[in-house]
Amino acid sequence: MITINRQVGLWQINEKLARKVLSYGGSLMMAETHFQKGGVGELHRHEDHEQVSYVVRGRIELELSGNKTVLEQGDSFYVSKNVLHRVVILEDAIVLDVFSPILEDWIR
Repeated sequence: MITINRQVGLWQINEKLARKVLSYGGSLMMAETHFQKGGVGELHRHEDHEQVSYVVRGRIELELSGNKTVLEQGDSFYVSKNVLHRVVILEDAIVLDVFSPILEDWIR
């Protein structure tokens, strides 16, 4: 699968969150998540999925297993299955998310 980023439309989730599913296949998926300052990702867990994320632009506060850390451009994090996590967006941000296995409900 080859994806030309400029040809993929943003999927607006709410007024502070939009995403693009960039590539997927086998057991991997990559998505570009666009956040606006003040957005909050609700505390949640992925029962069957692992996640690796890279902050492309901006600043976020990550809460991972009850610990909070401010991340900025170039920083990354890993979330294993069943681990509670969320983000608070400190400034407009783009985060590259990789999931295994694929989040089927993200494919449109």
